[in-house]
Amino acid sequence: MRIHRHRHRKAKFSIPHFNVNEKITATELRVVHEGKSDVMSRDAALELAQEAGLDLIEISPKAQPPVCKIMDFGSFKYQKEKEAKQQRAASKEVEIKGIRLSFRIGENDIAVRRKQALKFLSKGHKVRIEMILRGREKAHRGRAAEIIKTFASSLKEEYDIRIEGDMKTVGNRMQTIVARVS
Repeated sequence: MRIHRHRHRKAKFSIPHFNVNEKITATELRVVHEGKSDVMSRDAALELAQEAGLDLIEISPKAQPPVCKIMDFGSFKYQKEKEAKQQRAASKEVEIKGIRLSFRIGENDIAVRRKQALKFLSKGHKVRIEMILRGREKAHRGRAAEIIKTFASSLKEEYDIRIEGDMKTVGNRMQTIVARVS
């Protein structure tokens, strides 16, 4: 059986759909051409666009009357694709990074985990602080919560952070998520 490795690819970018020329359904349009804005019928606007050798593009269909622009559709579409690519590049995807603590964690190990968490926070990621409780540790959930809170408060010394939601207990895990306040 074939394994599909690229199944979860994201769409490259999405550009909105624009009605062009005869696909515009409104009878009255506000037409923007050569820096002027006039209200005219659809047929007159199409005739004006054909005389100029350009396309009539519906830019804002929800306006009253809908706004159209006379320009080359190919260059307009290229410009919109370029804007969508720039928006996608500018939008930063926030990841949740994990830091795992334990009951018998030493001071040096806490310092290493703290340094790693600060690095994640400096890059703008959220940090999940979790602790897996084994055996008799499950009876001491209060102490586990205290260890996680002291770790989170040690992060507050460096950055202004907020704790997102309360501390959760899922099975034998206790966890909380912290994020840097922008």
